[in-house]
Amino acid sequence: MSFQLLLNIFLAFLWMLLRNTWSGLDFLVGYLVGLVLVFGMRRFYPTPFYMGRVLALGKLMGLFSKELMQSSFFVIRQVLSPRMNFAPGILKLDTRLEGDWEITALSLLITLTPGSVVVEVGPDQRCLYVHVMDSGAAGHTLIPTVYAYEQAIMGVTRDV
Repeated sequence: MSFQLLLNIFLAFLWMLLRNTWSGLDFLVGYLVGLVLVFGMRRFYPTPFYMGRVLALGKLMGLFSKELMQSSFFVIRQVLSPRMNFAPGILKLDTRLEGDWEITALSLLITLTPGSVVVEVGPDQRCLYVHVMDSGAAGHTLIPTVYAYEQAIMGVTRDV
């Protein structure tokens, strides 16, 4: 993937050099021309075309933004309510992710989402212990969120 990206950036600079214009728009045009060329040569690379992972990363960032907004409104509503009617607790969440990078990314995404903090990763790295603000609502909201995060992370890190 990194070789394809570097080749695409090199082709964009080569485009600007051949056109003898150095602007952002010319770099963008050169990048798009390079993207078409790299896509055309994709069968000669041992790894899949890199734009699939770039799009998967964009999907992951969009999912995180959506979950960040939803959980922020949930936490604001809980804090501003006249009664504190939530029950904090610790949940054990099993994960299908493998490897340090994937588990770290999932842990950070959960921790950055308001109302939940990853306290510990299990010794076998197959489960996460998460402190949640409201353990009653966490089963309905956190578990589908973690499943969506797992799918998005596997789309970024694994060859499909």
